[in-house]
Amino acid sequence: MNIFDYLTWRGDVPFSIDPFNEVDNLVLCQLAYTDFGEVLETGESCPLSEAAQRFFAKHTREEIINTPSFYARAPLLMEGMVAGARFQDLYIKNYINIVDHQQTAQISAITFLPGDGHAFVAFRGTDNTLVGWKEDLALGYQVETYGQKRAVAYLEEAASQTELPLYVGGHSKGGNFAIYAASFCDSEIQKRILRVFSNDGPGFREEITAREGYHRILPKVTQIVPEESVFGMLLTHLTEPKVIRSDASGIMQHDCLSWQVEKNAFVPGTLSEKSLIIQRAMSEWIREMDDDSRKFLSNTLFSVLEATGENTIYGVINSKLKVTEALMNSLSELPREERNELLSWIGVLFKSGSRSAVTVYKEKRAGEKEKAKG
Repeated sequence: MNIFDYLTWRGDVPFSIDPFNEVDNLVLCQLAYTDFGEVLETGESCPLSEAAQRFFAKHTREEIINTPSFYARAPLLMEGMVAGARFQDLYIKNYINIVDHQQTAQISAITFLPGDGHAFVAFRGTDNTLVGWKEDLALGYQVETYGQKRAVAYLEEAASQTELPLYVGGHSKGGNFAIYAASFCDSEIQKRILRVFSNDGPGFREEITAREGYHRILPKVTQIVPEESVFGMLLTHLTEPKVIRSDASGIMQHDCLSWQVEKNAFVPGTLSEKSLIIQRAMSEWIREMDDDSRKFLSNTLFSVLEATGENTIYGVINSKLKVTEALMNSLSELPREERNELLSWIGVLFKSGSRSAVTVYKEKRAGEKEKAKG
């Protein structure tokens, strides 16, 4: 059962009977992927039922289902939400969607008022734009990104418009933004936060996790990851993740529509060897690079992708020939020293992966032996 099934089977249970839970968090964070910009005026507050009516007047169900992205079906959640008692009083407000090429920033956020006495501030994850994906890599070589700072400003603005206690959450990069915003917003706003949900969101550089604001919010953070998590295990986390089951495999488990639900909670899981290997390999690889090297790799990669003439990641994926040609041309045009550095760092990544696989295997065997002795 996924969150669509949850809305079918539990959507008629109001918050007065079953309070807001971790699955409700994911419903709202997934709904945040919906492009409300075409149906809401700037700053408009609107019942979800009306927003849904406007949206489906512009888009057919078939069109939504056939859109090539893992979050394309997000708007369809509105059908189940408006049909049941649980979300029938939900209001949405303060929708923003910013894609800034100059700042290498992509941030979208929305505030939900479920009608149960709290507000939920949701940050969208990485969208289809190359800018958004490039910003993801910037998390590794910038202490703070423009998007993270903008997330703080959004949370403070949203909090200033209500006196209600707050939940903050997001999926993927949106989870990172949620924790960052909750960590470094005004201290009085921070006190009003009940819980912060990071749904398979990457962590932070150690400069961030060492700060006082981060440690103040840490007890309120729930980090949720699927068993074969990749993105949610990147960079530094000081929280123990809640591992859950997915009916997908590998990197596709990042699609939260694959996350398994039972009643009003996620089905517990165990972090896989594959996830642990990737986590260790990436951590080791990143540790070996300085910030200039990380920035160089990011800029080189995206100069190749941008050379295809595409602006979205799905445009790139569907233009395999263009990507191959752009890659060959870009590599040939790079100065020899830069080309050698790029290939060298790619080699280091593969070596880190091999070492991590051996380490994880040895630890597993040692654990099995200890368990056999016990």
